[in-house]
Amino acid sequence: MTVKTEKTEKRTAVIAVGGNALSPPGERSTITDQFRHSRESLGPIVDLALDGWRVVVVHGNGPQVGDELVRNEKARSEVPAFPLGVLVASTAGWIGYMLQQSMENALRKAGSARDVVTVLTQVEVAPDDPALRNPQKFIGRGLSMARARELRAEGHVIKKDGKGHFRRVVGSPRPLAIHELETIRALLERDTLVIACGGGGIPVYRDPALGLEGVDAVVDKDLAAAVLAGALAAELFLILTDVDAVYTAWGTDQQRALGSITVAEAERLRAEGAFGEGSMAPKVAAAADYVRRTQGRAIITELSKGRAAVQGAGGTEIIP
Repeated sequence: MTVKTEKTEKRTAVIAVGGNALSPPGERSTITDQFRHSRESLGPIVDLALDGWRVVVVHGNGPQVGDELVRNEKARSEVPAFPLGVLVASTAGWIGYMLQQSMENALRKAGSARDVVTVLTQVEVAPDDPALRNPQKFIGRGLSMARARELRAEGHVIKKDGKGHFRRVVGSPRPLAIHELETIRALLERDTLVIACGGGGIPVYRDPALGLEGVDAVVDKDLAAAVLAGALAAELFLILTDVDAVYTAWGTDQQRALGSITVAEAERLRAEGAFGEGSMAPKVAAAADYVRRTQGRAIITELSKGRAAVQGAGGTEIIP
């Protein structure tokens, strides 16, 4: 077996991976399936670690937290239901466990002794964020038309996503700060690989009397990852998704892949609706925000192409 050797230069990369990487659309994924997908998805991330990067992985939880809501609904006659904020914490824990175990196994197989740690992360938001009153964040799997009608009748907000599927939407306040930032920084300085801001982090706000209090919402994981990357002064912000690059006019005869775009171009195209809200638009917004604040590298590409994109071959890079 060829053992890869780790390089000594240490730069920090924040890598955002969607929850769909572990539970692909159209698949009724069991935990066994999700463990298998986690092992399959981590190759590019482990490669970057072995290339000398200090790595923080931020994962999504859209399919998983949607499944937890279904379990809540099915069991509500037997046990008390959990609020959405607690379900975010729950999924961050067990998805973090899957990724942590899979990453450690891959590192040991490659001859690396680096540790992997999951940090259950609270993300501070504003309690009066308008997004809490205007739900826009898609979670869960696609719904049949009949099920969508039932949920709407129960008071849930249902919309069509960028692929035309009916899905739940919930409030998604803008992340302002990462509460466990110094813990994450200390772990990175010890050369530990960190899994943080799982599911976008657990949304909390500061109550003048009570201190930190939870919010029943879901923070966009790409926006949370951008805030974390900026706070850590990371040299690289990598968003791994299910397409090889950012496209304009996606799904039409005029679709076009973008190799690199400036922050100004990204903001103009997003304002024109070129990326599709609820799919690529939040990723472009997060990448542009990170580059604007740090002048670092932000790349959006398909999961398996992550390492190649960092080396300059493929993906879409947002530049100052």
